Amino acid sequence: MKIQETFQTTLQGEGFHSGRVCDFIRLYGCPVGCFFCDTGYASPDGDYYLKKLPKRNMTHIQLIEELKSKLIVISGGEPFIHKDLPKLCQDLLNVDKDISIETSGSYWKDVHNDVFITLSPKEHLNPKYPVLDIFWKRANELKIVISKVEDFAFYKDKAKNFKGYKYLQPEYNDFKNSLQMILKLLQENDEFKLSLQTHKILDIQ
Repeated sequence: MKIQETFQTTLQGEGFHSGRVCDFIRLYGCPVGCFFCDTGYASPDGDYYLKKLPKRNMTHIQLIEELKSKLIVISGGEPFIHKDLPKLCQDLLNVDKDISIETSGSYWKDVHNDVFITLSPKEHLNPKYPVLDIFWKRANELKIVISKVEDFAFYKDKAKNFKGYKYLQPEYNDFKNSLQMILKLLQENDEFKLSLQTHKILDIQ
């Protein structure tokens, strides 16, 4: 696996698992190119590059040996671009880990049904990478990052039929304005809850 970084015994800061101790496996690369990406993949046209950290090639055994927590969060970049993702998930399940994957929903690999999937759609930012229909049915939670009201409007119709947990999350670089927008949206859409990037508020990795 191509790994950007791993870090252990931290807290999941967002969504349903917020506040739970976890380890992170951050896989390398993402083609979507979101302007607010904080992990090094915000280049035009989604070129793969890193701001600071070199990628490491690691076996699944090496990854598992590094892990300390029950909950393992697999993020990126975009985890679903990696062909070995289903095998990694199965290997983690085999050692009794809970698995959560964070994705834009623009790629799919057939992961085990016990894997918790967070859909954080970015189609409104880059229409070349639309959310695949399977994620609206398969994902366990929907987390929409809000920088303007139109971001929510883009997904509102499909979100109505989404059966999992639903969250709105302020875009952190413009936190105060984004939060005010979300508070109004929550009043009008009470099936959603607020998700905060509490790891940034707490200043932890």
